[in-house]
Amino acid sequence: MNEQQQRPGQAAAGQTAGPADRPEGTRSTPAQLGRLFGVGVGPGDPELITVKAYRILKQAPVIAYPKKRSASKSYALEIVELYVDAGKKTMLGLVFPMTRDPAELASKWQQTADRVWAELVVGRDVAFVTEGDPMLYSTFIHLARLLQEQHPDVEIQSIPGISSVNAAASRFGQALADGDESVAIVPARDDPQAMRQAMLSHDCVVFIKVAKVLDTMLDVLAELHLTQCATVATKLTSGDERIWRNVEELRGRELNYLTLMVVRK
Repeated sequence: MNEQQQRPGQAAAGQTAGPADRPEGTRSTPAQLGRLFGVGVGPGDPELITVKAYRILKQAPVIAYPKKRSASKSYALEIVELYVDAGKKTMLGLVFPMTRDPAELASKWQQTADRVWAELVVGRDVAFVTEGDPMLYSTFIHLARLLQEQHPDVEIQSIPGISSVNAAASRFGQALADGDESVAIVPARDDPQAMRQAMLSHDCVVFIKVAKVLDTMLDVLAELHLTQCATVATKLTSGDERIWRNVEELRGRELNYLTLMVVRK
């Protein structure tokens, strides 16, 4: 997989239609900026991407994808490898480190934005793939905001995708909400009171990124007598999917980052 392969040819200038209406490559004038597409590729099953996402992946000359480290794989890219001919694209691996250091984060985000801008400024459309939906707890949100602030003329579009939240409902055979019921999506954190309040305030709560605080969550569930209402899953709809109905058996275990819990009363 070549991360910086240049494509021959130029795309027509001045067009505003979708990627399918433009030849791949660089447009004839730098004044015509490329567009950034945040492409939601779903929770894991390649067949769950939309027709529009498929079209953009086929037509965009640059495919950008997030990863945690330079040498690591990208889950989002793995989902769509079937549809992307890496030999005919510029493959742009963008590192989003898992750190809370503000200075390091700011530096890495700027480097990432600069790499994407280098493609956009010469008129090349960039499709940034992200698992789930690009506007729900996605790295695309911050990238798009940063580019919009620094380069306000850039056109940015979001292509919706099926989130792990929706996938959980389907895979569990369990409606998230019905009628006047309320549902919340909450990033899990080491704050028992916040998690307790979420469970008490809603008919259904989907906790995402639960792996690091799972034992704390199990304690809260037991305290509220809601253990039997919880289901945990990781990498939904993928070949590595796991679902646990007996959540207590997970106590003390190390789970994948892409793990969620649904608490349905």
